[in-house]
Amino acid sequence: MNIHEYQAKQLFARYQIPIPNERICVTVQEVKHAFLTINRPMVIKAQVHAGGRGKAGGVKIASTLQEAEENARQILGMTIKGLKVETVLVSPAADIKRETYVGLVADRNTKNIVMMASAEGGVDIEKLAATAPEKIVKVEINPEVGLLDFQARNVAFHLFPDSALATKATKILKQLYACYIHSDASLAEINPLIETPDGEILALDAKINLDDNALYRHQEFEAFRDITADEQKELDAKNKGLSYIKLDGDIGCIVNGAGLAMATMDVIQLYGGRPANFLDIGGSSSPQKVIDAMTILLDDSNVKVVMINIFGGITRCDDVAKGLLTAMNQMEIAVPIVARLTGTNEQEGHEILKGNHRLLTASSMREAAQMAIAAIK
Repeated sequence: MNIHEYQAKQLFARYQIPIPNERICVTVQEVKHAFLTINRPMVIKAQVHAGGRGKAGGVKIASTLQEAEENARQILGMTIKGLKVETVLVSPAADIKRETYVGLVADRNTKNIVMMASAEGGVDIEKLAATAPEKIVKVEINPEVGLLDFQARNVAFHLFPDSALATKATKILKQLYACYIHSDASLAEINPLIETPDGEILALDAKINLDDNALYRHQEFEAFRDITADEQKELDAKNKGLSYIKLDGDIGCIVNGAGLAMATMDVIQLYGGRPANFLDIGGSSSPQKVIDAMTILLDDSNVKVVMINIFGGITRCDDVAKGLLTAMNQMEIAVPIVARLTGTNEQEGHEILKGNHRLLTASSMREAAQMAIAAIK
């Protein structure tokens, strides 16, 4: 689950990670009041689940009350990558002497946690990772042992050569690791972690992704959930026993099994297509799941064709065919449907769909992908 910057900083505050004295505002009037309270130049930052806020005009500096009002009117209500800005974070403009970067992420290959750090933080950290990866230090942390003191000190001295600053940074790194572990996060990032002219260190920005699979242990995190329309679809699908993730393509996929779903998307892309989603109906033979899956897919205006790829094991092809036939009879379907059914009760499934001229059938996953791509063209 993605959470907003201000929510991530609320978690940082629990672990004594130093952050600016900030305020959350949802109206222009609240921004004006915050400016009068702060009584110094301030930064107004859009709170949406999207990167590149600054480049999109979602981060502005205000030196006067008039600028604060104008900037707030511009940011509140604007759209960044399809997301409407309804909340802004107002923060005192910081004097920055040095910008650094630090982040934590799980490495599935080594089964360790990796702390990444760079003495050159800021908005171009992604570019730095691509052009000068040697400037990013990586430390592997055994989760059974945790971040050791010497590891934290080594990273801290890489970021801040001054011993007094490195001592402060060491504590922050240890607290960041504790926040990451105790929150069951999949990502925790500070960019930038800054040094001020008076020798203080602040987390000027914060990004945390929480592991959905661990949310049952953190009921309090439900208050952080800011559900977009696409995320609501994913939750609705989950409640119906489906695993659904929206993507940017135009070929809607209905598949049984996560591995087969991944392979289906790979084959579609191999032949030049773009999958519109990941959708796994699981091992159930319930025809209703097919109806629910079709409903979700056809609600996406980007879907130009539906590709159904079923390898029947526990899932029976005839039940999938019954669900598909019911969906086609109950719904107005204006896009082509390509179906590949193989495995348990394959013959019965094909008999059920036989003679349906609105449906294209394929004998292999490769053929189904090629037919789906051709149907769009």
